[in-house]
Amino acid sequence: MREFSYHRAADVREALAMAHEGARYLGGGTNLVDLMKTGVEAPTRLVDVRFLPLSGISQTADELVIGATTTNSDLAAHPQVRRRFPALSQAVLAGASGQLRNMATVAGNLLQRTRCGYFATQECNKRVPGTGCPAIMGQHHNHAILGWSESCVATHPSDMAVALLAFDAIVHVETLEGPGEIPLADFYPPVGDTPHVETTLPPGALITAVRLRGSFPHSRYRKVRERASYAFATLSAAASLDGGSARIALGGVASRPWRAQRAEAVLLEHPGDFHGAAEAELAAAQPLPGNGYKLTLARNLIVSVLNEVRP
Repeated sequence: MREFSYHRAADVREALAMAHEGARYLGGGTNLVDLMKTGVEAPTRLVDVRFLPLSGISQTADELVIGATTTNSDLAAHPQVRRRFPALSQAVLAGASGQLRNMATVAGNLLQRTRCGYFATQECNKRVPGTGCPAIMGQHHNHAILGWSESCVATHPSDMAVALLAFDAIVHVETLEGPGEIPLADFYPPVGDTPHVETTLPPGALITAVRLRGSFPHSRYRKVRERASYAFATLSAAASLDGGSARIALGGVASRPWRAQRAEAVLLEHPGDFHGAAEAELAAAQPLPGNGYKLTLARNLIVSVLNEVRP
């Protein structure tokens, strides 16, 4: 681990002023510190934002605002989250061990980097642009089947982000120029030929909150993983059929949480055609030689979770 300086920000403005090139914001540190240990991340300064007044969940009749430094444990246990957005609570509980959830923050969860094995052990396009994607010709059984490119076939690791995408979450950010908002649907760019560009956050921006609107009390999150105790998703799905609308998001299939818009469109025309919806979404899939099983798995998981939320 390289030498770095540490500063505990007194307020948001001070944190933003400290976020020069080479600095990183530190929340729970459950992903960043791991990457620092392996040399993937080498910040020159850590700006600790954990003690800023950005924690907690506020509510109105129409909205839920989740502070950026709210822990995953507090988010999953919050009564209004469990009542209005049960798929979000389920996704968080499926995402990590209890010890990690007690430390990890909402903003940090959204910003965690890929868990592709090659990313942590050798150069790749996500770490060093232009060095290639070793997973394409190597071990890729847990990699993407949708939206990938020749530059990168890694998947996004967040369970929370999948549920938030299904609910059209809005990410609140603060910069030195002032506050802003980014729909989560626009927060993660397509992988294209720039897999090292993982979010659309402006340089130095600080996530301050995540906003949810409405209520989806019959939503569900299902996760398939290689071991039940603690593992990243082989494939996951968040779904809701509340209020006559269809909402489906997938995890473990792409470089970003994947909104199943084709499946949703089918269900608007044919509300009970769950198999048709799954087939429509997966028609564009391009599995690699080692992960073709994900097509069958995704098809079955979409149908299964939709049956769970059937009115």
